Amino acid sequence: MKLASRDQLGTLKKVLRHIGRYRWLVLLSIALSAATVVLTLVVPILVGRAIDGIVGAGEVRFDLIWPLLWRIGVCVGLTALGTWVMNVVNNRITFDVVRDLREEALAHIHRLPLSYIDAHPHGEMVSRVIADADAFADGLLMGFTQLFTGVLTIVFTLVFMCTQSVLITLVVVAVTPLSLFVARFIATRTYAMFRLQSQTRGEQTAFIDERIGALKVTQAYGREAAELERFDEINERLRDCSLKATFFSSLTNPSTRFVNSMVYALVALTGALAALRPGSAMTVGMLTAFLSYANQYTKPFNEISGVVTELQNAIACAARLFELIEAPAETPDPAGAEPLEDVTGHVEFDGVAFAYIPDRPLIGDFNLSVRPGQRVAIVGPTGCGKTTLINLLMRFYDVDSGEIRVEGRPIRGIPRRSLREAYGMVLQETWLKSGTIRENLTMGCPDATDEAIVAAARASHAHAFIRRLPQGYDTVIGEDGGQLSQGQKQLLCITRVMLRLPPMLILDEATSSIDTRTELRIQSAFARMMQGRTSFIVAHRLSTIREADVILVMRDGHIVEQGTHESLLAQNGFYAELYNSQFAQSE
Repeated sequence: MKLASRDQLGTLKKVLRHIGRYRWLVLLSIALSAATVVLTLVVPILVGRAIDGIVGAGEVRFDLIWPLLWRIGVCVGLTALGTWVMNVVNNRITFDVVRDLREEALAHIHRLPLSYIDAHPHGEMVSRVIADADAFADGLLMGFTQLFTGVLTIVFTLVFMCTQSVLITLVVVAVTPLSLFVARFIATRTYAMFRLQSQTRGEQTAFIDERIGALKVTQAYGREAAELERFDEINERLRDCSLKATFFSSLTNPSTRFVNSMVYALVALTGALAALRPGSAMTVGMLTAFLSYANQYTKPFNEISGVVTELQNAIACAARLFELIEAPAETPDPAGAEPLEDVTGHVEFDGVAFAYIPDRPLIGDFNLSVRPGQRVAIVGPTGCGKTTLINLLMRFYDVDSGEIRVEGRPIRGIPRRSLREAYGMVLQETWLKSGTIRENLTMGCPDATDEAIVAAARASHAHAFIRRLPQGYDTVIGEDGGQLSQGQKQLLCITRVMLRLPPMLILDEATSSIDTRTELRIQSAFARMMQGRTSFIVAHRLSTIREADVILVMRDGHIVEQGTHESLLAQNGFYAELYNSQFAQSE
């Protein structure tokens, strides 16, 4: 319990720091809350005076009542106006804070190392930024709307009651700790339940996100029943922890209502006995005001207990959001790091070693020198480290030891943005965003002219199918290309690189989803584009890399052979074995 309390306190401090950016709006909200509370408490006094006037005179004195009714109306009207403005201010504070947190979360995701992204389900991160932020907003809004007003109502009501009768006020105060104890007892036990609920909801979101992406595979292998069974298990756990959290939190309201009813009964009994005493200053009107105050005094305890419950959920959700925001970011660029200029494409690997898992090395003592303009093909069996080399070149991962240099400069001393701008990359896994074809093609070159876009599309053989789309280059496609085929999506990714024409190229199975005829045409376009540019080509189909200047044959993270296509075949080694396994039968 102490650990949970410490976690809550730490999260609450972070929330308050974010709220502190809007301190003037918070002060305005508190001022409006105080004004509405005072006006609300004035009304029972005015009502009590009107009752005393009627009871004391034995008849309805309209000359006495009308001024009081007018004052009551003004107070009620001002209270309504103040409450409305206060709610507008509270909404502004709440949704500005949540907006800031979401912006921080998304900005931090861009700074997270790829190792973190690979190790965490994407749906779970989406759940933190969307669902947890929404739940936090609900709790925070309720806190602003009811917490300030509730606390001020309790304080001001006690002050007003003291001015009328100290004895009855002491009776009320004596019973108050019981209500606070009940609320605290329940609230301290609901935080862990709401945190578990939030975590399980994130697990469920991640599961759904993953299964929607793999729906074709699930249906192809007839795994629908098994996946539903797994979903039912997660759903059942979410139901159980949600029911427990809701059940225990719902105990707060009836428990505090019971205590509040006791307060009301004691005020009524004490006030009635005081009013019946001869010569007592307690009048029927004052008793009516006291009963109204008793209701107003106890009501905030009910509301605050509900607020505390919601805040438990809000803080649990905020804690998960802060965990994402505070996850260790990638190593920052060195201070004063100068960007790459006049890139010719000279790349060196010097004793590079790397492992995704510390005790399972993948690449060890890797050495390579690539001259400007060379076409370097990287081949080898699955898992030998081909794509890992690409990740290291782009600094998606940093080497464990050794050094990679571009233009003689260690890439750790080059700003990541500058380094990555020097490369154009086409991967086997295509990525397209929701938007027009034109917006997708110009991601790396936003100022490209229509003529340049069409020329790049013609070179990649994408122009023909783009022209057949309903709005051509202005056709809107959905997430990840929508209804486009895999080959069409890959052609768009190739066009994107051809439009930008960077000094170095990375082609990782860039034509794997394209038919053979189109592939031959694109290979010729690639050949023209690679002229004078250093190119790294990862390929399983060895027919696509025959013209490479250097072919690196990798095995278990090491270069085992190196040379041209003809020289490697002549060696009759591992490359010849790979090549013959693909083509011997067809030949």
